[in-house]
Amino acid sequence: MILNRYERMIAKRYLLPGKGEGFIFLVAAISLGAVALGVAALIIVMSVMNGFRAELFDKIVGLNGHAVIQGYDGRLSNWEQIAVAAKKTPGVLSATPLIEQPLMASANGRVEGVLVRGVRPEDIRTNKTMNENVKSGDMKTVTPGSGNIAIGSRLAEALGAYPGSEISLISPEGRATPIGTVPRIVSYKVGAIFEVGVYDYDNAFVVMPIQDAQNLLMLGDDVGMVEVQVTNPDKVGQILAPLQPLAKDRAIITDWRQMNSALFEALEIERVAMFVVLSLIVLVAVFNILSSLIMLVRAKTRDIAILRTMGASRRGLMKVFMTVGVTIGSLGIVLGIIIGALFLFFRQGIVNAFQFLTGANLWDPSVRFLTELPAKTDPFEVLTVVLLALVLSFLATLYPAWKAASTDPVQVLRYE
Repeated sequence: MILNRYERMIAKRYLLPGKGEGFIFLVAAISLGAVALGVAALIIVMSVMNGFRAELFDKIVGLNGHAVIQGYDGRLSNWEQIAVAAKKTPGVLSATPLIEQPLMASANGRVEGVLVRGVRPEDIRTNKTMNENVKSGDMKTVTPGSGNIAIGSRLAEALGAYPGSEISLISPEGRATPIGTVPRIVSYKVGAIFEVGVYDYDNAFVVMPIQDAQNLLMLGDDVGMVEVQVTNPDKVGQILAPLQPLAKDRAIITDWRQMNSALFEALEIERVAMFVVLSLIVLVAVFNILSSLIMLVRAKTRDIAILRTMGASRRGLMKVFMTVGVTIGSLGIVLGIIIGALFLFFRQGIVNAFQFLTGANLWDPSVRFLTELPAKTDPFEVLTVVLLALVLSFLATLYPAWKAASTDPVQVLRYE
C-alpha cells in the first residue's frame, strides 16, 4: 500500500496513544505481544522438531548406515559376494561387513544387557560419530587381538567401568557338555568410552574389531550383515532394488526408514500437529488486532467524519487503518523472530534453568532419545510463518477499515 503524506501522518498519529486512548493502546500492545509470542512459538517448535529429526538421522545413520543386508538366521555366509555386488551398484558409496548381537555384560558385580557390535578396524578408526565423541580412553587401542573394546558412556556408568577396567561378555553360544551348553564368558578391557548422544546407543553399545566378535560368537568367517551407505538416503530403496534378487534366498534388505519407521513417522505427525495447534495462537493474536482496530475506529468516529468533510477519500481512510493493523502485525512478527532466535540460541541453558527451578527432569534422555535439546531452523519454514502472520494480520484489518471508510459525516456531525 502506497500512502501519501497526509495518510502517513494520520496512520502514525493513530499508532501512538492520544489523550484518553490509553486503553486502546494497551489492547494494541497486547495484540503486538500476542503476535510475537505466536510467531516465536511456531519458529521454536518447528526448529526443535527439525533438529530432532536431523540429529536422530545423523546419529542413527552414522552408526547403522542407510541400509543393512542381514542374514535370515543372523549369519551371512559368503558376504563378500554381496558386498562386491553392492559396491558396483550405482548410488552406493560403501558396503561393509558388520556383526550385531545382543549379549550380557558383567563388571563389578553388576550385569547389563548390551549390543555387541563387531566392526572392521579401519571402520572403527574412520567412524566420525564415535571418534568425535570419545569421552575417555583412545579408540586407537581397539585393535584385533588386543582384547580392548569401546563402550557407551551410560553403559560405563551402569557397570562402573572406566578405561583399563575389565568387562566380561556372556554369550549363550558356548561349549556343549554332558549337562548341556555352557555359556561362553570372555573378558575384555575397556579401551575407550564414547557418547554419541542417543540414549539407546550410549546405554547398550559395545564396539570391538570384527575378528574378535567372530571369535566371541563362534561365527568363523561369517558376519551378521552388510552395512550400506548410499548417495541419496531418500532414494535408498530405488538404489538397492537391483540387489534384491541376489539377497532374496539368504538375506533381507532393510533401509533406515524401515528400521526407524515408527520414530520418524511419529516425529512428522507431531511436527504437523504442533504447527496447526500453534497457528491458533497467531489467529488469536489477529483477533486482538481486529478488536483493537474496531475500538480505534469507534474512538475516532468524529475525526473520521471531519476528515471526510475535508476531502479524505474512502480509499484513503481504508489504507490508513489497514496500515495501522499491518504495522502492529509486522512489529509483532519482527519481535517474535527475535524472541525465537534468542530462545533457540540459549535453549539448553533455558531448559537447565527450568529444571533447576522446578526440580523436575524435563529432559530425560531415556525418553527423548537425545541428551540435549536440538534445533535446526529452516529458512523456508520461517518465511512460511512470517507470511501466515502477515496475511492473517492483513485480513483482520479489512472489516475495521471498511467500517471507517463507510462512516457518514452527516450523521456523525449533525449535532456537533
